Amino acid sequence: MAEDDKAQRAAYHVEVARRRRAAESAKAQVLLEGFVREARARGLTTCELVARPWNGRGRYRTGRIGWYLKRDHSIGVDTEAAYYLLVVAPERFGRWRGVAVAAADPPLQVGEGARDGESAPLAEFLRLRLEAGDDFP
Repeated sequence: MAEDDKAQRAAYHVEVARRRRAAESAKAQVLLEGFVREARARGLTTCELVARPWNGRGRYRTGRIGWYLKRDHSIGVDTEAAYYLLVVAPERFGRWRGVAVAAADPPLQVGEGARDGESAPLAEFLRLRLEAGDDFP
């Protein structure tokens, strides 16, 4: 088999995977937008989303306002329906200066590839968050 054929096949598979992820993210974005509408309608209290370094030491202000989707505060959604992963690399002076977190492409399956019990559909996290109301820690 020629190297060109292998490269073309690899490029094809990469493109198919990219398109699949983009389609899933578009569906997940619709879910997030519905969540934000419903959270506002129910009057759920927003807060500043705080990021934690992966080493577990400290908390960093992000300047983003929204709601946490997981009780461990590792995932959040802001008032504009942007999805954030709130576990970041440790940053020098991050506790005082805060950190910039970029919105991530939302997945339909949160924690895919994680240990048993740590993965669930995004729709489930959104439903549980709405049901918890302001009693969410």
